[in-house]
Amino acid sequence: MPDPEAELALYIHWPYCSRICPYCDFNVYKARRDEALLEAILTDMDLWRAQTGVRKLTSIHFGGGTPSLLPAADIAALIEAATTLWAPDPDIEIALEANPADANKARWKAYKQSGISRLSLGLQSFDDKILTLLGRNHNGQDARHAAELARAIFPSLSFDLIFGSVGQTAEALRSDLDTALSYKPDHLSTYQLTIEPGTAFEKAERRGEDKAVQSDDSAALYELISTTLLSSGFQHYEISNFAMPGHRSRHNLTYWRGGDYIGVGPGAHGRVTISDQRYATLAARTPEAYKAHLTSPRNHTPEFWKDSVLMTSEEVAEEYLFMGLRIDEGISLQTYTRLAGHNLPEKELHDLMADDWLDTTGDSLKATRKGRTVLDHIIKALLVT
Repeated sequence: MPDPEAELALYIHWPYCSRICPYCDFNVYKARRDEALLEAILTDMDLWRAQTGVRKLTSIHFGGGTPSLLPAADIAALIEAATTLWAPDPDIEIALEANPADANKARWKAYKQSGISRLSLGLQSFDDKILTLLGRNHNGQDARHAAELARAIFPSLSFDLIFGSVGQTAEALRSDLDTALSYKPDHLSTYQLTIEPGTAFEKAERRGEDKAVQSDDSAALYELISTTLLSSGFQHYEISNFAMPGHRSRHNLTYWRGGDYIGVGPGAHGRVTISDQRYATLAARTPEAYKAHLTSPRNHTPEFWKDSVLMTSEEVAEEYLFMGLRIDEGISLQTYTRLAGHNLPEKELHDLMADDWLDTTGDSLKATRKGRTVLDHIIKALLVT
């Protein structure tokens, strides 16, 4: 039987965007109204409830895509369904990703009234040149307006910033940080511009058009971000994320701590434990395939679970390790051993600690500030066979 006290997070993927950014490799499509997709997501949630039973719902996160394209009534309907199907924690976090170009006072107030407690605003930059390079559909003035409006409406406010685009100087990044801080956000997610396969930026780089700074320059910009935000009272609790006390992303911490989360919507990922077995789930990728999948009669039977992949104990342990070392609290060595059936390699642990890349205190294993910059190397060293 499912444990009704076991915590569960819910991710809702709305795949439509007004514009597809050239650096983006997310599962996104050109914006359109899609009532059938909304109904399919509601059906998906019903099916998951049948599998999980009543669980304590700790967070709902609307991502995309651009879920701020959805009318407030649709957001409210999804929240109401989720909090009816599962048992909402009294301190449930309900977050929505929003595009500055969609800033609208009446709509955002309606989002808050529907239950949105945290807005994640995809500013990326306040610099017009950088925003143009990134292919965004807003400018610096739009970003400032959206930040001011969001701060006045939502109790918890997060900004996304992208750093490391070609030509970005330390002075330009410092200006972005200073402007962001002037709106008193509770949380900042700072992402290094990376060139992902299949994106327009990757094609441009193959033509010899640089879009991102070199790695040494990027490392210096990352250090500037960390130093600036730490001195401003933020906690650097995850490689790319900074929070004021009490404003860490509860939803993302579920991912990083190895908790259970359901993913609904086209291409959404999930990790769900049923009867002590952990499943990796991936929804049908395109909106049309997703809708067809959810309207198929076979998916209203136990056959639905054949689309989920049972994870091995080694896979669960490895995921717990590389996700957990991203956060400042690290992992439990005992938990890793229980999941994997063996300890982490002693010699490699010793060498990484000697290099000041890892630190242990009692049962806790953490990446140091220095170690966070070479996390891929650390993980490869620890997972030697």
